[in-house]
Amino acid sequence: MERDQKKFTGTTTVGVVCKDGVVLAADTRATAGYLIASKRARKLYEITDRVAVTMAGGVGDVQALVRMLRAEAQLYTVREGRPIPVSAVAKMASNLLHSQLLLPYLAHLLVGGVDELGPRLYFAGMEGTLTEERMVATGSGSPVAYGVLENGYREGMKVKEILPVAVRAVRTAMKRDVATGNEVEVLVIREEGIQRLTPEEILKLS
Repeated sequence: MERDQKKFTGTTTVGVVCKDGVVLAADTRATAGYLIASKRARKLYEITDRVAVTMAGGVGDVQALVRMLRAEAQLYTVREGRPIPVSAVAKMASNLLHSQLLLPYLAHLLVGGVDELGPRLYFAGMEGTLTEERMVATGSGSPVAYGVLENGYREGMKVKEILPVAVRAVRTAMKRDVATGNEVEVLVIREEGIQRLTPEEILKLS
């Protein structure tokens, strides 16, 4: 199959660091050119019980990266005898992306989680760029999402305060970006673990 015929996610994903955790949110539409290839594409993935990622890009590349990150995280825990830090998962993602510059993975990642240093969030770009962030959006709908996030986010907010803002950012992008759409999925990462919000819980935040 030619590379330009693959299924891609135009997408909008957002990540926010809160006082008591990290919120990750994304839409569920996958596109292939002008075709809506899936209305229930998964874009939020648990890597460990306290680290998760959002993905924007080619579906096959995204799924391969998730498998490798999960395997490497498990290996780290076995070898070191402790949970892998968020920064280490982010660096592994960056290294994997950078290692394929000639035939790049078509993917941008947000790596969020909680470790001994508290809530952390990183952006890993397709070329291997790695930056730590407090609030960030990726994908084709990110310019619209940023407008909502910049207006609603302030340092020190708690998870319950930022959840409606994150959901609103994705829903607003749905209204202006044709590649963003259908539903919103949300992960909340706290010290005690990861919670995937139900559609009913997300609806109450809209």
